[in-house]
Amino acid sequence: MKVVVLGAGCGERLGGSVPKPLVKLSTKTTILDQQLACLTHVADFDDIIIVVGFKKKLIMEEYPYLRFACNDNYATTNTAASLLVGLQEVTRGDVLWLNGDVVFDATILDSLRNGARSNLVWVNRNSVGDEEVKYTVDGSGYITEISKSVKNAFGEAVGINLVTGNDLAVLKVCLEACSSHDYFERGLEFAIERGVKFLPIDIGARFCVEVDFEEDLERARAFVQKRGL
Repeated sequence: MKVVVLGAGCGERLGGSVPKPLVKLSTKTTILDQQLACLTHVADFDDIIIVVGFKKKLIMEEYPYLRFACNDNYATTNTAASLLVGLQEVTRGDVLWLNGDVVFDATILDSLRNGARSNLVWVNRNSVGDEEVKYTVDGSGYITEISKSVKNAFGEAVGINLVTGNDLAVLKVCLEACSSHDYFERGLEFAIERGVKFLPIDIGARFCVEVDFEEDLERARAFVQKRGL
């Protein structure tokens, strides 16, 4: 399995002084450090690809042992473009991808230890606000819609996802059909229209936060401090 981390954005809502993966959660731990500690339970370093853009040299110099793909148009594109850049580095097999600002409990990935059998979207079923990516499901439990504008949502997509090798090529085509401002969830909706099925996987009470605002960062720092990282 390959892993793609979307770290090209500038994180304007947090000040944009460094790429979000380099934001400090403690004196010795960045967001990317915390992600790597979780990801190495399910993948090798050689299989992790970081999509960079904003101040890319800072990330590349800090983590010279990782693989990188560059979204040169990071300032005018969104996560659909960054995900496509990352997936172009992968020719076959399953791909786990996540936003470069997600801080999470490693046990969220436990379901991958024996391999993935379905395309997955990690979710929580708490009440969600207008700015969150939301989803609905059909009678069989598969996702039908996934975007910020979903009505009567079942919950929130937390920014961690997986596509199996069987559907990787279709997802690439669907991401190519996205506009420059689209989030990657638009590519998922295009894929769903083509018959690709994604199952939501509920994180339950386990910790997961996308660090968009200072209050998110404080929650993430409290989680890391509790873990002694």
